[in-house]
Order: sequence, then C-alpha cells, then structure tokens
Amino acid sequence: MTGHADEVGLGPLLAELTAPGGEFAMRPAILDGVPVRVHERGPHTLRELYLATPAPADRVATVYGHEHVTYGEHRRLVAGLVRWLTGQGLRPGDRVAIAARNVPEWSVAFWAGMVAGLVVVPLNAWWTGDQLAGAIAHAGARVVVADPERVDALAGRAGLPPVVRVRGEGAAPPGVVAWDDVVRPADDLPDVAVTPDDTATLIYTSGTTGRPKGVVSTHRNHVTNALNVACVGRAVALAAERAGRPAVPPARPGTLLAYPLFHIAGLNGLYGAVLSGATLALLHHWDPDEALRLIATEQLTNASGVPAVLRDVVELAVEHPRETASLTRIAMGGAPIPPTLVTRVATELAGRASAANGYGATETTSAVCANTGADYAAHPDSVGRPVPGTDLRIVDPLTGDDVPDGTVGELCFRGPQIMRGYWEDLEATAAVLRDGWLHSGDLGLRRDGWVYVVDRAKDVVVRGGENVFCGEVEAALLAQPGVLEAAVVGVPHPRLGEDVAAVLVATPGAVPDTAALQAALGAVLPGFAVPGTVVWRGEPLPRTATGKILKDDLRRELRG
Repeated sequence: MTGHADEVGLGPLLAELTAPGGEFAMRPAILDGVPVRVHERGPHTLRELYLATPAPADRVATVYGHEHVTYGEHRRLVAGLVRWLTGQGLRPGDRVAIAARNVPEWSVAFWAGMVAGLVVVPLNAWWTGDQLAGAIAHAGARVVVADPERVDALAGRAGLPPVVRVRGEGAAPPGVVAWDDVVRPADDLPDVAVTPDDTATLIYTSGTTGRPKGVVSTHRNHVTNALNVACVGRAVALAAERAGRPAVPPARPGTLLAYPLFHIAGLNGLYGAVLSGATLALLHHWDPDEALRLIATEQLTNASGVPAVLRDVVELAVEHPRETASLTRIAMGGAPIPPTLVTRVATELAGRASAANGYGATETTSAVCANTGADYAAHPDSVGRPVPGTDLRIVDPLTGDDVPDGTVGELCFRGPQIMRGYWEDLEATAAVLRDGWLHSGDLGLRRDGWVYVVDRAKDVVVRGGENVFCGEVEAALLAQPGVLEAAVVGVPHPRLGEDVAAVLVATPGAVPDTAALQAALGAVLPGFAVPGTVVWRGEPLPRTATGKILKDDLRRELRG
C-alpha cells in the first residue's frame, strides 16, 4: 500500500500548500532513478538556507549559558573559519569532522562546512577515543573540530588530521590548534557552487546493533526535511485561522535544543532555527534548572529533545507556568514516546502548549511521519502520517508483498529526504535501499490513515511460537500508574525458547507491585505477551546519547 500525507487529517491543507502555485508547491522529479516529489521553492541547499535566513543581523542566533551570539556575529565567525579551512587546502567535497558536545562553536563549524561546500561529519560525543579515531579515518576527514574532552580522548593517536580545539585552556598539545588562533572574524563568504544533490553530511548511526555506518545525506535531503517541518507548521496555523482561532506569531521565535547536535534531530533543530530566524538555546548537558532559566529569560517558544528529557520540560511547564508562559510547542522524537506524556501535555498544558512528534531516522534525514497539536492529542499512540512528498509502503518482511490496512509489516519509505546510501558500504546500502524504497527495519501498521510503530523488526520476542512485539508491551507498561521507564527484551527459557522480560523504573514515590502490574497487563495484552520476568531498577535505564535504550546492556544484566 502507498500513501501520502494528504489523505487524512490536515490533508486538505497540506494538499493546498503543496499543489502547483502553493506556498510549498511540489513537483515530480527523478532522483537517482527514483520517482519522487520535490519542493519547487527555495532554499534548495543548506548554503542557500543559511544565507537567506530572515533573522536580522542583531537578533541572537545562539545562547549558551550567559553567552549570546547574534546572527551578524555568527556569520562573521563562519566566514573566518571558512577562510582558514580553504587556506588549509580544503575544497568542496572534503570532509570536516565535529567531535564536541553542544557548544556554540558546533554551529559555526557546521555552517562553515555548508557555505564552503564541504561535507560535515558529526561524531558522537559519547564515543571512546578509539571509536572517534576510527570514524575520522573511515570518513577521511581533513580537519577535526573538537572540545577539550574529545581532544583528550584522541590524544596520542597517530594519523589524525589537524584538530581545532574549542574552549580549551592552556597550550594546545602537538597536532592541535586553538579555536581563537584559527577563527578570525571576516566579512566575506566565498562564492562556492553548491547543488541540491551534493553531499552535505556524513552521519554515523548510533551503533546500538553493531558497527556504526556512515549515512550519506545531500543538501536536498536536509532542505526537504526543513521545508516539510515548515509546511506542516503552516498547515496547523491555517487550520487555526480558518477555525477562527488565529495564533499570534512570536516576535522572536526561540528553541531550547535538548538534542545532541550530532544527532539528526539536533541538526533539524539547527537548520530549522536558521530557516525561521529563531534563537537557538544550547545546553552542554541536560540541566532542568538551566533549562527553566533559559526558557524564562530568553522567552523561548519551543523545546525539542528525546522523551526522557522532554518529560522534565513538561514537569517544568506544569510547576512553573509563569516562567514558561512563552512555551507553545514541545517536540519529541528519537525514541518511543509514552502516550501518557502526550496526554499530559494535552490536558495539563491545554491552551498553552501542544506536543509534536517527528518519526524517522538518520537514513530518512529526520521525520518521514509527523503528529502534532490536536491530532496528536487525539492519537497519542500514533507517529502520525507521512509528511509531504513521502510515500509509504507496509510490506511482509519475508515476501516483500504489501499487507492490508491494520496488518503489521515492515515500514518502507520513498522520498527526496531518503539518504544517498552508506559511506563505502555497498552491501549495507543494498540491504536497506531496494528499488528506491528504504526498508526501515521497523514493524508497524496503518489504520484509518494513522501510522503506528509496533517494534523493530529485530526486536521481537518469540515466546512459545508467538511473536511478542516489545514496543507494544512497553507502551502498555508505560500506560500503567507507577511506571516511569520501561524496556522489554527476550530472555532464554528452557521450554518456551524465549520469555518476555520487563526492566522498569518506578515513578518517584510509587511502590512497585509486580503481581498487580502483571494482572493489569493481562487485561490489555494477550497472555503470552505479559512479561514473566519483571525487574525494577533503582536508576534510569541505560541509553545512548540520542535517548535509545541500550537493550544489549539490559540483556547482560538479566543474564547476570
């Protein structure tokens, strides 16, 4: 089965906006032999997006602690770094790696790469020195921009390219140059020809299930995602206007970015802010008190991050309504979102802020499905509907045949935001890109136009011959009172082959009651899906930097 965003819900408005002559008009095109629909309007590259930002030069571009950098200052820093990079002999297509937590220099380094036609390689700041060095070598990076922790992690390794250290103190070690010695603010950006289908980024997957792979994404991939987010937002605004409830746009939009910038959703926030001329508030690490201060002092209108972090934002908004009065949108993604969290936004923050969800992956350049506002409140367990220009098929993982509505199958996507492939890995590329369709590895279904993600194809427990979708059980667990976090995995069983095990974190103040929990689950799940093993942890579940639960770690804990 195939389908577009314009079939249900906001469909008529999205169809109007993307029709010929519409504000976000789309037209048929062939990309790498694949029929897709692409945006007619600009920007068409990230270079163009940066240069065309509607933000005035004196508007704040980034906030970090008490540091403020305006758009004008940011552009001069970008020009200064571009001058140094080109002076080092870098030319369009060369790779520049960024290995750092969320600091303002991250944004400068990214945009310097985009306007110079370079390929930016964001590296996971949680990686070990060996992992960082391996990715730098694999990508063939010519320069690395790194914070002091990553400089230390890379120390002593041979064969590294020049490393630019940001926010370091003292003399730089051999092979390392200081940011202030490299970036001399300048006024002119080079006139570089960058096309929509040039490679923009090489992003390594988080590697929870094996060796990280380098996802090759083009300028068109990223810009499509940015314009799709803007298009859906415009449709929501039009719906409110036509219902007689027009929203007053903020004088200065601002986003609290709680995603790591090396994550695809973090990049979405980075270039989404520039597209709308918004201020981007950065956090080196998650700190609820600092988040509250930034929302209040900067009058931020949006917050985006993984559910585990955004749960704190919702709590802040509920407990501090005056300080968070500017907040109108809470956007989540990167990990399964508890429907109870969406419902809480819709009830306790009704009339103030709404929830939004973007479902996708690095390979899809962020969101291929979206759910937002009243739709999300009405369907909190759905990832929404395909975004403009995105086609969806749901197929039998074994035969590849389309399955009927309401039947679980593998979610497959096609569109102009799908990656070019994996860097220097033709075999892995061929395994997921087939006849123009990206096979996501996620199992899901569509019902009445709404898309539901059930589980990862490789994250199914086979208990006595019955398939148990871990995501479905986790959703049921998170809907129970007293459960704050939940992960479901399979554990060996001498008779059944596998049994269902749940690892849980209790809500503060709740008293865990395993028997009562299992009884409650039996009322909403088949008996074979009710976890036979339940373990309550006294600390948060182990996660990657992007919020994904490290289930292999939990399996090892359970074996122990």
